[in-house]
Amino acid sequence: MQVNQVLVSASLGDAVTNAAFELRAMLRRVAPSDIYARYIDPRIMDDVLLLRRYDRRASHRPERDLLILHASIGEPELFRFLRHRPERLVVVYHNVSPAESFLPYDPAFAGLLEEGRRELAVLAQRAVMALAVSEFNAAELRSMGFADVRVSPLVVDVARLQAIEPDPATVNHLQGLDGPVVLFVGQLLPHKRPDLLLMAHHVLATYLVPEAHLILVGAPRLPRYQQGLQLFLQDLNLTRAWITGSVTPEALAAFYRHASMFVTLSEHEGFCVPLLEAMGFSLPVLARACPAIPETLGHGGLLLPEDGDPLLVAEAVAEVLDDDRLRADLVSRGQIRLGDFDPDAARARLVENLLSVI
Repeated sequence: MQVNQVLVSASLGDAVTNAAFELRAMLRRVAPSDIYARYIDPRIMDDVLLLRRYDRRASHRPERDLLILHASIGEPELFRFLRHRPERLVVVYHNVSPAESFLPYDPAFAGLLEEGRRELAVLAQRAVMALAVSEFNAAELRSMGFADVRVSPLVVDVARLQAIEPDPATVNHLQGLDGPVVLFVGQLLPHKRPDLLLMAHHVLATYLVPEAHLILVGAPRLPRYQQGLQLFLQDLNLTRAWITGSVTPEALAAFYRHASMFVTLSEHEGFCVPLLEAMGFSLPVLARACPAIPETLGHGGLLLPEDGDPLLVAEAVAEVLDDDRLRADLVSRGQIRLGDFDPDAARARLVENLLSVI
C-alpha cells in the first residue's frame, strides 16, 4: 500500500507545501509515501516529484492505495488526473481564496480559483474523507457536498522557527532602525490587504508615531499587484515602509525577533499560520475579525471589527506601541493561545484521522 500526496504547486516556504512535507514525514513511518505536484519550485525539485511521473511509480494494487489532495486552487490537469484514479481520495482543504479579489490583476488566476471550488464539488462524491484545518474551512467543505468532514488543525511547530539562527545581514539592518517595527508576514495578495496596511501606516507615521517602521514580508505572487503596491508606497512617500519580497527562514526569524508587534488586515484566511508564529516570538498581535482569523486568534490578540478602516487600525497600533501594560497583556494572551496549538497533538489528530481510512 502507498499513501501519496498531490498538490497543484510545490514552493519553498509555502504553507501548503510545508504541510505536505510535515505529513510525508509521518506517513513514511507506516507506508511508502511521496509528494507529487503539477508545478515545482526549482529549489525543491529533488524533494518533490512531477505529477506526470505518478503512473510510472504507481503500485500494482492502486485500489488499496490512498491519494491525499492538498486543495487551495484549481488546476485542470490535476483534476483530470484525480477524477478517474482508482486510489481512494482524501482531501486536505487549505481554503480557496475569493476569486473576485484577483480579477483586476490576473483574470486567469482568478479563473483557477473559481475552477478550484467547482472541481472540489465534483470530487466530493468520490472522497472517502475531507480534512479541514479550521471549522470555517469545514463548513465550506460541507456546503460543497463532502460527507465525512473532520477538523484537523495544521501542524505549526513554531519552535523550529525559533531555533533558527537569524540572518546576520538582516539583523544588522534591523538594528539600524530608530523606531518601533510593525510587521506583516504573508503572501502579498489582494485579499490579504497589504494596501490597507500601507494606508494605516501613512496615518500612523504622519499623525501618531512618526518614528514607526512598517515591514511587509512575503512572496509577491502577482506581478501587477506587486507593482501597484510599490507605486502606492512611493505616492504616499512612506520612507519608513519596506516591502521585502520572499525571504529565507533565517531572515524571517530575524524579522520576528526584531519586530515590536504583528499586524494583519487580511479579509479572508483558512487558518493564518503567521498569527501563531508571531505569538511564538512574544509579539502582540492585531487583526480584523475576518474569516477565519477569530477562530485561530481566539483571545490571543487584539481583534478589530471586520470593517476596521486604516484610521482605526493606526489608532490601535499606536495604542499598542505606547501602552506597555496593553502590550504585556497581549503577549501573555498570545502565549496562552499558542498553547492550544500543540504540534504533537495536531500530529496525533492528523494520524488518527488518516489511519481510520488506511
